[in-house]
Amino acid sequence: MARETAYAKINLALHVRKRRDDGYHELETLFAFVDAGDVLTAHGAPADSLDTVGEFGAALENPLDNIVMQALGALPRPDGLEITLEKNVPVAAGLGGGSADAGAVFRLVEQMHGLPDDWHERAARLGADVPACVRSEMAIGRGTGTELEPIENDLAGTPVLLVNPREPLPTGPVFAGWWGHDDGPLPEGSARDIALFGTNSLELSAINLCEPIADILEQLNATDAILARMSGSGATCFALFNTADDRDDAATRIAAKRPNWWQMKGLLR
Repeated sequence: MARETAYAKINLALHVRKRRDDGYHELETLFAFVDAGDVLTAHGAPADSLDTVGEFGAALENPLDNIVMQALGALPRPDGLEITLEKNVPVAAGLGGGSADAGAVFRLVEQMHGLPDDWHERAARLGADVPACVRSEMAIGRGTGTELEPIENDLAGTPVLLVNPREPLPTGPVFAGWWGHDDGPLPEGSARDIALFGTNSLELSAINLCEPIADILEQLNATDAILARMSGSGATCFALFNTADDRDDAATRIAAKRPNWWQMKGLLR
């Protein structure tokens, strides 16, 4: 048996630059990963299969068409894999949940059989976030997010709190509602500089579609967070803290006020 965590992806900053002729958007983002997320276990089997469990397992409408199965189909192997996906992260939440699951599949196959030399291209065909999620290491993403560059990671180990209102928010409508203004390139400097002085171009569009995002950001900004921002296309927001105690205190206070919101605590990788 092999086991992998599908580390939750957050965008510490996300600058949308322009709409492309192919329907996608040109962007610059700082990918970061939390040391928690969905969990995948794999056993060798005659054929590929997927079983979904966990709090959000039932939210996956068609497991046979899940990106986990697509990832398995994208990678050559001598035999099948029986995958159990413990879905701990909300669906359509701006955390790259499906992409992170696919990335974990790539790592499982790497453990058991190795990856083909063109794994990056195979990952990119599954989704713009998937190549970053395969390695789950902090990186700058350009283009649609598939062009990855290393970055000085001076935020590793930073306590982080994720909060979601339990309202799914599909990516397509959020990008469609982007106001069309080029927020310019990411700031220069280390990961901390980019996070603190960057922005998320999709925040206004996401709030227009899901009003609780504004409430989450207000609650997070009322804590001792050093930064609070929406991740990706929402609806999840994150906050970074100087200490785990500050993070845990914030989580407790927010849970008391909004007990129905989903939370996840962790550290940046």
